[in-house]
Amino acid sequence: MRLLLVEDDDMIAETVLDHLRRADYAIDWAADGREAELSLGNGVYDLVLLDLGLPKRDGIDVLNSYRKAGGDAAVIILTARDAVDDRIRGLDAGADDYLMKPFDLDELSARVRALLRRRTGQKQTTYSHGELSLDPVSHEATKNGVPLPLVPREFALLQVLLEQPARVFRRAELEEKLYGWGEEIGSNTIEVHVHSLRRKIGADQIMTIRGVGYRLKSIV
Repeated sequence: MRLLLVEDDDMIAETVLDHLRRADYAIDWAADGREAELSLGNGVYDLVLLDLGLPKRDGIDVLNSYRKAGGDAAVIILTARDAVDDRIRGLDAGADDYLMKPFDLDELSARVRALLRRRTGQKQTTYSHGELSLDPVSHEATKNGVPLPLVPREFALLQVLLEQPARVFRRAELEEKLYGWGEEIGSNTIEVHVHSLRRKIGADQIMTIRGVGYRLKSIV
């Protein structure tokens, strides 16, 4: 799951980014309304954390434009505006949830999890390929029905591969899906994740396409 934080306060942004990255979310940051519009135009986000009082363009205008353009990511508004009219405008513009500043980081995480579960449940309940199965809603992966003890990055990597089992993913694509902008990524980080995942699901389950990338093994 990839998130976008739209927030002009550096201190708040850094706190939220650190908290959600430690929870192993891939999250990017836009510091004003124009930058948010450019980022949202990529169509890669599952959830947006949106401040309203933004420089260059107001958050409500950003949200209105995003929804009118067909953007379907879940949106949580984060704002210090406490007027009922502002909350109503945000929800009417297409927000899914509302959280007042200052907010508790654990509550923010809980709301993110709830909306992502709802979004995932609307798309597809489970992914299966051969002996492997993954349920994004319950956050459980199994092999032949036996639960796999995956850490969050391994789970995310397996989900990416299971969503398109016949596709070969380049390392750069996997980095983009597993990490946010500005996160430090070692030159062999993806290789380490793949190696670790292979140890848990079986070395033969992930194929290396030399000079290209990785994919799940074909089912005969």
